[in-house]
Amino acid sequence: MYDSVILRSVARLMLPILLMLAVFMLLRGHNLPGGGFIGGLVASCAVILQMVAFGPTFARRALPANYLAIAAFGVLFAGVWGLPSLIGGQPFLTSLWLPQPIPGVGKIGTPVLFDVGVFLTVVGVTTQIALLLAEEPLLFPTERGPADGEGAPRA
Repeated sequence: MYDSVILRSVARLMLPILLMLAVFMLLRGHNLPGGGFIGGLVASCAVILQMVAFGPTFARRALPANYLAIAAFGVLFAGVWGLPSLIGGQPFLTSLWLPQPIPGVGKIGTPVLFDVGVFLTVVGVTTQIALLLAEEPLLFPTERGPADGEGAPRA
């Protein structure tokens, strides 16, 4: 691993900034470019940046989570928000909105909550894949020694 003081310093500063940007992208995404998918990718980049700067073990310690459980919960959470429209006799995933905006938050409806599920799914899947790839030993290392006596001279 390449040891860079600059990379490590920037990675520490960027973690909270990238996570705030991810939440911002999530919350503004149903009206403007962004949303759960892009917000999830930005949040995953925050974890992956830690992994690149400090290694996968540090990244798992810094943000300890079961990323597959997060992804599964995100799929379930997104799917649940299609059900209120079915109960109301409309097609699945038809948008439903609260009549009055919440002060400081804005209008809340099923599209925003569906985006939260997408966000969690993308964070869980992409982070888990990146961490597994970083932790996996190389399948075809360039320099290989004899393993368990293979290729060793026989007596």
